[in-house]
Amino acid sequence: MTKYETMLIISPELNEEATEATVEKVTSVIEDDEGEVLKLDKWGTKELAYEINDQTAGYYAVVNFKAVPATLDELERIYRIDDNIMRYLILKDE
Repeated sequence: MTKYETMLIISPELNEEATEATVEKVTSVIEDDEGEVLKLDKWGTKELAYEINDQTAGYYAVVNFKAVPATLDELERIYRIDDNIMRYLILKDE
């Protein structure tokens, strides 16, 4: 398995429970595909450098994990269809 890091920016308009559910969805996709979440870092709501979808802030979460490459395809699919996720990034951790 390879180590990866993903960062996502979630809409600040969501309540705390919906935000937690979105982060939980990401971690459950990783774990369902035989992956392992190494570290989950919730940065909270931060100001954005520029507006995204008329929003000036976003909830940041960073997940370090081990997974097979096929898991990345499923994560990206979920990121694209979830309207609450404003931006995302998946990197291979060296």
